[in-house]
Amino acid sequence: MSRSTPSERVLSWLTRFDKALSSGNVAAATAMFQPEGFWRDLVSFTWNIKTMEGRAQIEQMLHACLSHVQPSHWQLESGQEEACQLDDDSGVVDGWFTFETAVARGKGHIRLVSSGRADDADNADECFTLLTTMVELKGYEETRPLGIQHGAIKDRKSWQECQEAEEAALGYTQQPYCVIVGGGQGGIGLGARLKQLNVPTIIVEKLERPGDTWRKRYKTLTLHDPMHYDHMPYLPFPKTWPLFTPSDKLADWLEMYTKIMDLNYWGSTECLSAQYHEESQEWEVTVNRNGERLVLRPKQLVLATGMAGLPHVPNFKGMEQFQGEHYHSSQFVAADRYIGKKCVVIGSNNSAHDVCATLWEHGAAEVTMTQRSSTLIARSETLLDLALNSLYSEEAIANGIDHNRADLIFASVPYKIMPTFHIPIYKRMKEQDAEFYKRLEDVGFMLDFGDGGSGLFVKYLRQASGFYIDVGASELVANGSIKLKSPVEVDHLTQHGVVLSDGSVLEADLIVYATGFGPMNGWTAKLISPKVAAKVGKVWGLGSNTSSRDPGPWEGEERNMWKPTQQEGLWFHGGNLHQSRHYSQFLALQLKARLEGIATPVYALQEVHHLS
Repeated sequence: MSRSTPSERVLSWLTRFDKALSSGNVAAATAMFQPEGFWRDLVSFTWNIKTMEGRAQIEQMLHACLSHVQPSHWQLESGQEEACQLDDDSGVVDGWFTFETAVARGKGHIRLVSSGRADDADNADECFTLLTTMVELKGYEETRPLGIQHGAIKDRKSWQECQEAEEAALGYTQQPYCVIVGGGQGGIGLGARLKQLNVPTIIVEKLERPGDTWRKRYKTLTLHDPMHYDHMPYLPFPKTWPLFTPSDKLADWLEMYTKIMDLNYWGSTECLSAQYHEESQEWEVTVNRNGERLVLRPKQLVLATGMAGLPHVPNFKGMEQFQGEHYHSSQFVAADRYIGKKCVVIGSNNSAHDVCATLWEHGAAEVTMTQRSSTLIARSETLLDLALNSLYSEEAIANGIDHNRADLIFASVPYKIMPTFHIPIYKRMKEQDAEFYKRLEDVGFMLDFGDGGSGLFVKYLRQASGFYIDVGASELVANGSIKLKSPVEVDHLTQHGVVLSDGSVLEADLIVYATGFGPMNGWTAKLISPKVAAKVGKVWGLGSNTSSRDPGPWEGEERNMWKPTQQEGLWFHGGNLHQSRHYSQFLALQLKARLEGIATPVYALQEVHHLS
């Protein structure tokens, strides 16, 4: 008897799974997974972002959630029947499906493997990975606005007048349901999602204009990710967009996007403080808007201040006597001020390389990078070729994979096993660019490829630092144009330079501290209180226990990101453009459900193991 097609195998599994769940047979549903199988849920079952690892965790979640979730209608995604594929090498079948719950509609992805019981048609396949995601809330679907009401209406207000009336009222005579602190791409993208869901929202940003977070950086700054990876929600870049986006161009896009999406964006508005009132279950958010002190009272507060906290400025002995300029890399703007100057950059990751290259390009007399510990370097071209092109590229689009589909494919890989997917990629990278890496090592640069060779993105997920996507600076290090001191630490500063731990002295007119940022909940401590920051705990990282920045125990998801926290009404949103786009959908749905009074029982609320 011939084996079923991939789509038939996926449909058979979904049908049996639907039957088991509909009848409340948790044991039967759990047995349909591999013993070490995974179920990753984005809000649809858990009202959380949670990965269940192994049958025991899956069974526990179903016992807690099945009765109120009421899942049903598990079926192949319409039009995607042929997208079910069999990988001949691994024997894995993957496919796309849709489903419903009592309050929502969802979409998912599945990977099946043979159970080894081919003679048992009902149990021939077991699930290796299952992804379930919430797409929309029933009765609160995103709809296209009419734009104008037809007919003859006395004293009709134009669309522009209605927009101006809304802007004048929100925050003054009408309180927002949600306040987003941070008007970068994360806050803007989330604001657009909430706008489409009719959630009254104000985005507050200290800088004047949307995009200023990019516009006010050094003028040669360019995104290191390809444009296919960096689209905003609803409105992707046009086909004419450059592959790598210059910062000023991205800034203008964000400003245009904010206007086109009709967002309530308060520029030149600094969030001074926030306090949660348990009795009224609302926040008291004090802001300074163009010199006017206002108090906003939202139910939900989102900190979209980026994936990092406050700049980490080291406290080196002798800093007060240094007679040149010295500041954190986040303040670096104009390299042409340092023509003919001697410059020292403390650090060896992304910012350090960018700053060094920019100073060299603009005629600094001498640029020196100091390296304390190893850095993961990936050449941009190789990274695109080996790691990104299959999902985020013109090639992927030609194969039917747009950025939304790519996001789901990426999300379908549980973090626990993600290294096994990436290790072969970085092994090939190391071999393919062997001469490039040898030249760096020959000048003393310390390299790594992530814990166990797991690569750049895994390292990013774990600690959000320790890497550089090479767009040219590494060649300058390799050929000596950028001088390197490694491995060294700063011992102290003098009036005219830096003394290193090996006893060497670097004369300097400028010292840039490319020393990274503190933990993300540093903003929580500053804006709300240290007590609330401790209550929430560490933000970002998986609990891999591979570095001090990502201590155990294993969490399985990014700590406190895009999901409920231990502080009622407080949320964190950030990450790169890809993550901000993708996870804004699930954060927006959680906020909308709370606005509409839909029950949102959170399964496995984030535990606190570390304070920062």
